[in-house]
Amino acid sequence: MSVTVKSKRFVDEVIEETPGGHRLRDCIQCGTCGGSCPSGAEMDYTPRKMIALVNAGRREEALSANTMWSCVSCYSCTSRCPHNIPVTDIMYTLKRMAIREGRVKDNDGPALARAFTHYVDKYGRSFEMGLATRYHLLNRPFAAMKMGGMGMAMFLRGRMAFTPSKIRNIGQLQAIINKARELGGAS
Repeated sequence: MSVTVKSKRFVDEVIEETPGGHRLRDCIQCGTCGGSCPSGAEMDYTPRKMIALVNAGRREEALSANTMWSCVSCYSCTSRCPHNIPVTDIMYTLKRMAIREGRVKDNDGPALARAFTHYVDKYGRSFEMGLATRYHLLNRPFAAMKMGGMGMAMFLRGRMAFTPSKIRNIGQLQAIINKARELGGAS
């Protein structure tokens, strides 16, 4: 007699990998998260729809979406959720799962995230000029030329600096980041 081992359901995996993820099943699909999201228009699916996909076990569709890569981590969805569902943390879980499963082929999210974290690690904050330059030159060099006019207009209006600025006590932040990476097993 052979025993069939049932693999873990997608929703259970997401719950297990997300702090406070057990609340995921409490979603009433009210749409507050999607209505609160400043990036909703850029997403394949709203956060509400992503939660529905996870609950429905639609792994391929959820992990292939750009939704979690468009998330700006503002936590508006999480702070406004009437059931305290950690929507932003679920987006982080879905990013990790998508990377692990190699589902980010036609998506700029990981490259942009690497460029962003490079500057946060080094200066304690984002550096828009460096971020745009680093990301575009390494990933979309021809698109960088098209953005020159907009970059210059932002600079002339004082909305973008040519040089980065460091936060005070950057060493403390770097120690926190290094400890988090150590605990999380990331490099």
